[in-house]
Amino acid sequence: MASNEFDLIAQYFERQAVNRSDVPLAIGDDCALLEVPVGSQLAVSTDSLVAGTHFLADADPVRVAHKALASNLSDLAAMGATPAWVSLALTMPEPDEPWLAKFCEGFFALAEYYNVQLVGGDTTKGPLSITLTVHGFVPQGQALTRYGASSGDWIYVTGNLGDSAAGLAVLLGQAELEDKQLAETLVERHFMAQPRVLTGQALRKVASAALDISDGLVSDLGHILKRSGLAAVIEVDKLPLSPELKAFEPLQDKALQLALTSGEEYELCFTVPEQNRGAVETALAHTGVSATCVGQLRPGSGITLLRDGNPLDWQLQGYDHFAE
Repeated sequence: MASNEFDLIAQYFERQAVNRSDVPLAIGDDCALLEVPVGSQLAVSTDSLVAGTHFLADADPVRVAHKALASNLSDLAAMGATPAWVSLALTMPEPDEPWLAKFCEGFFALAEYYNVQLVGGDTTKGPLSITLTVHGFVPQGQALTRYGASSGDWIYVTGNLGDSAAGLAVLLGQAELEDKQLAETLVERHFMAQPRVLTGQALRKVASAALDISDGLVSDLGHILKRSGLAAVIEVDKLPLSPELKAFEPLQDKALQLALTSGEEYELCFTVPEQNRGAVETALAHTGVSATCVGQLRPGSGITLLRDGNPLDWQLQGYDHFAE
């Protein structure tokens, strides 16, 4: 049994299968030594998940680990970056080794899939929380950002929207489903989203702006609008909804509202100039990910929701970490 912080690190975090050639020195020293490829820029993102805010304290640690790493890799995907390294700061009330073993199982499974090496971090005592910093590479000058969009660009989203919110409602006991398989599927989608890494890479020369959907489409799209100084029109009937979401919420308006506000989807929202619209399907053909055009950017500010050309008076907002 591990008896202290260094024993925990040695037992659980120094045994990763990934061993990248661009990591001369990883865990075990005061700092990691890392090498950025020539002609690449380094993309870096940090995110924290806190028990009681982002996951229940008794949630399956395999799923918690996957969610923690996937949410960070999704930030790299949104910029078209290739994941490379990650550091982990883990705070725990006590050194719970069964929990740690399961956490590492989920964490390293996803890290190995994307060839991401754990290069350092910290473990300390306190309320359960997970902070990750991911690093990735993007070719010089090709990173996707939030401020490259122009009026007339088309708005796309990948995958389906709304499933994560539905899964969270099941987890929190806010919705009871007789269909237990449906309930489990939605919970799985809440925790086990796949970051759209290949999709982001494929869009580097096609999209004008991009971000990942972590706080809900109506909230996250607003970041592109603010950075680019534009307004947006969303045609709600074009929003991609899964059969499972439609079964969870048969009322179409409520299902669409879930799709607009659901956080922690980790799908991509991106904008495409008119001249590149024909290239979207070709660019994504090898990724296995679909993309749906749901609206267009226009001069002005704010988001207008339309159905059959008519504005909808839906007062919606995405997730706010500091909302009461």
